[in-house]
Amino acid sequence: MLIIELTYQKPLSEIEKYLVAHREWLDQYYEKGLLIASGPKHPRDGGIIIALTDKETAAKLIQEDPFYKQGLAHYKITEFEPVKYCKELAQKILE
Repeated sequence: MLIIELTYQKPLSEIEKYLVAHREWLDQYYEKGLLIASGPKHPRDGGIIIALTDKETAAKLIQEDPFYKQGLAHYKITEFEPVKYCKELAQKILE
């Protein structure tokens, strides 16, 4: 499982221009079952994506993100092994 942390590199006015496209990019990977959750950080200087994939695949997916293509965000990928989780997530993790 991965935590992908985005840190914005441009003002929010630039981020907002690509927010719909960014969320559409996310939607395609929710539909494929690769993402669990995502959203902005508070304060709003970036965002977090929780993914069920490996680092190599995540790196490839990131390159398709409109934020990445426009140089709007820096991405940090942290891999971790969940040892405790809610029952709703158990099926996804154990697949």
